[in-house]
Amino acid sequence: MKPITKNEALDYHHMDGKPGKISVISSKPLINQRDLSLAYTPGVAYPVIEIADHPDMAYQYTNKGNLVAVITNGTAILGLGDRGALASKPVMEGKGVLFKKFAGIDVFDIEIDTKDPNRIIDVVAAIAPTFGGINLEDIKSPECFYIEETLQKMLDIPVFHDDQHGTAIILGAALLNALEITAKKIDQIKVVFSGAGAAGVACARQLLKLGVPKENIWMTDIAGLIYEGRNVDMFPEKAFFAQGNIPGNLSQAIRDADVFIGVSVADIVSEEMIKSMAKDPIVFAMANPNPEINYDLAKSVRPDVVVATGRSDYPNQINNVLGFPYIFRGALDVRACKINDEMKIAASFALAELAKQPVSDEVLKAYELDHLEFGRDYIVPKPLDTRVCAWESSAVADAAIKCGVARLSINIDEYRQRLGCIPA
Repeated sequence: MKPITKNEALDYHHMDGKPGKISVISSKPLINQRDLSLAYTPGVAYPVIEIADHPDMAYQYTNKGNLVAVITNGTAILGLGDRGALASKPVMEGKGVLFKKFAGIDVFDIEIDTKDPNRIIDVVAAIAPTFGGINLEDIKSPECFYIEETLQKMLDIPVFHDDQHGTAIILGAALLNALEITAKKIDQIKVVFSGAGAAGVACARQLLKLGVPKENIWMTDIAGLIYEGRNVDMFPEKAFFAQGNIPGNLSQAIRDADVFIGVSVADIVSEEMIKSMAKDPIVFAMANPNPEINYDLAKSVRPDVVVATGRSDYPNQINNVLGFPYIFRGALDVRACKINDEMKIAASFALAELAKQPVSDEVLKAYELDHLEFGRDYIVPKPLDTRVCAWESSAVADAAIKCGVARLSINIDEYRQRLGCIPA
């Protein structure tokens, strides 16, 4: 794929003279006087009364059950940092496009112009009745942890910070398959992180749930190793992963590591670091737009390496689009009150299993490939694989039912068949 140019991107966002990427359309006819009376006054009074008497009727008579709020304050926009609430709107609209395209979910993007986490919590809590779920996005750490955890306790709908859990879920799937390919056991690997913000902490937490021992996880950031007693740029979620009581750096930590996970900055990993890793190293260099080590460089230095990045122009793209649309689809369709650990783990395992299935001609054509099969260059499904919705959403819905956070119980086999075709 050719590099995206500035002019090409700006022209796309103003295509046909229509600014932005999302719009609102009516789902009911409005072509005559009777339609008008049904849609608004006097007919609208009847669903109002029904919902006032029976709040769950909102799922039947409004779009609540298929509507997600994508919410940010713009303090951690992609790889661009704090650019403010207004500048974050193109990203939030983009999120809405992906929700709709891949899972048929409607979105309102909401940019909140404040850095005060309590004000964000107040705003989200106040507007929550409108929505079936809340997707938090691009909010810097450590505030993002407090905001998400507080809202999860306050609200009876799913609250999901995608920068944390979306990345972690896809990474979990990729790691499960990479370990199978390299014949390594999850409870025996040494894992080293570069980056200890929202994504890094959430990825490390997901690995704990999948079976990596805490003592096998080494986390570094711009100030070096996270160790006990360090007082530079620390917060509780990061301190949880402290190793030892002696300072260190990435170069020291990565020696003999089985797995490197990068959620930091470009080109921070050198050839020497890759050479110092254990046999059949697994390198997930996910910094965007440029990874912690160039894909081709890593492969040339260590032919035995399994490499994944966040980019679509290399094999093994670890991208959140494989997660959030389908996780919310499954959660919404059983009216889950939250997205919990069981649902996240189910999503990782579903994605890992799908990557082992034969790849359809449709996917090969979309990516202009002649052949693709499970192996070192294919450890997670492609984002344009339309089977992801059925596999992942049904796994999430099933987990929600089994662990008791679903308000509806559905036939999962029938649901999976129905999800085979989600309308755009």
